[in-house]
Amino acid sequence: MHWVLVLDDLPEALAMLQEAVTQAFPAARQVPVRSLREAREAIGWQAFDLALIDLGLGDGQGQELISLLAQTQPACAVVVATIYNDDDNLFLALQAGAQGYLLKDQSTAWLAHQLQGIAQGHPPLSPAIARRLLKHFQLPVAVTMVQPLLTARERDVLSLLAQGVNIADIGTALGISRYTVGDHVKSLYRKLNISSRAEAALHARGLGLA
Repeated sequence: MHWVLVLDDLPEALAMLQEAVTQAFPAARQVPVRSLREAREAIGWQAFDLALIDLGLGDGQGQELISLLAQTQPACAVVVATIYNDDDNLFLALQAGAQGYLLKDQSTAWLAHQLQGIAQGHPPLSPAIARRLLKHFQLPVAVTMVQPLLTARERDVLSLLAQGVNIADIGTALGISRYTVGDHVKSLYRKLNISSRAEAALHARGLGLA
C-alpha cells in the first residue's frame, strides 16, 4: 500500500485507525481527514490504494464516499471502520462498494492484522459481521417455511417495504392509513423474527415478492 485515506470525525478514533494502518503498512503514506468535504477534496488530487471510512460523520454518511470511490477510484480497496453493526448500515455499505467491514471495538493490533490480509485477497471482516452475513445468506432457504403465516395484506406491505417505500406511501398505495400499515409492519417483524428493512428485503426476495 502506497497511499491510504483514513476518514473519521473523532480525533481519538482517527488516531487509532492511523496506528492500525501504520502497523499494517509501515511505509504507506496516510491522508487523515475528519469530514466528507475533506475526503472529497483528497480523492480529487490523490489516487488511493486503501480507504478506511467511518459511516456516521458530522456532515453526512460514509456510504456517500464509498460510492464515489467505487466510481472514480475502482482500484482502491474500501474498508468500513465503524461502531455500527446493524444490518441496514452493513448492507448499504456493501451495496455502495465496500470490500470490508470492521468494528472499531477491536484492538488496534487485530485491525492491523485484518488490513494486512487485503494483500492476500482476504476481505477484512469483524467476526460479528461475518456471522451476520452468513445468517442472511441462509435466510432465503428457510424463509419459504413462513410463507403460509403471512396474510395477503402483509405480503403486499412486505413487497413495498422491501422496495424502500416509506410507511405513508405504502398506505397511499394500498388505500389504508399509515397507522394500519404500521400495525402490519409490526406483525411482519414479529412473524419473520426480523428488525430491519434489510432483513425484510431479504425475506421478500425469498418469497418472490421483490
